[in-house]
Amino acid sequence: MANDTTGRLFEASEPAHYHDLPACLDTAWRMLAEGATDRRSAFHAPMASSVGLDGRPRVRVVILRGCDPASRRLRFHTDRRSDKFAELARHPAIALTAYDAAAKIQVRIEGEASLHTDDAVADDAWDASRRFSRICYGVEPAPGVAIADGGGFRLPEADDEINAGRAHFAAVVIEARTLEFLYLASAGHRRARFSFGDPAEAMPIEATWLAP
Repeated sequence: MANDTTGRLFEASEPAHYHDLPACLDTAWRMLAEGATDRRSAFHAPMASSVGLDGRPRVRVVILRGCDPASRRLRFHTDRRSDKFAELARHPAIALTAYDAAAKIQVRIEGEASLHTDDAVADDAWDASRRFSRICYGVEPAPGVAIADGGGFRLPEADDEINAGRAHFAAVVIEARTLEFLYLASAGHRRARFSFGDPAEAMPIEATWLAP
């Protein structure tokens, strides 16, 4: 055991964010940014929650495709024929939860979603997508439609069919309004919340520890 600058005891192996709010925020954004670029990252496939068309909560796994800590924006993709797209078009409130079991860190983000279909954001996202990913947007019938058996759908094969899926493609950009950080530790968990104001300001307007 050792002492920190306040005289409190802590284990030498404790991470920097254990007693440091800014380090909690930095760690959260670093892990999210890694999740957007590293398919092996636990943060690559977070859970996204939206308000269903019936007013009930809906949650599903999405693939994190972009993260810009400076603007507090994250991005994933979806089919504009999906329930998810319709839900966010009606009610843009969204929550994103990512958990890394090895690091024992959970990050929760709440914010507003904007849908991009026929603009530069969508074009750039489509152009950066791999062929395998583009195939998903050419599935027939549309996602969520009832089918007679598990294999009762068709994926495009020819390049022109795959490219036609662009008409169904949408990029979803989340602007974070709050971020919660949770670190699980036998010596005592650490939980923090950060609230943000103007999108042009990267720093939070409020940062506080929470009882875990």
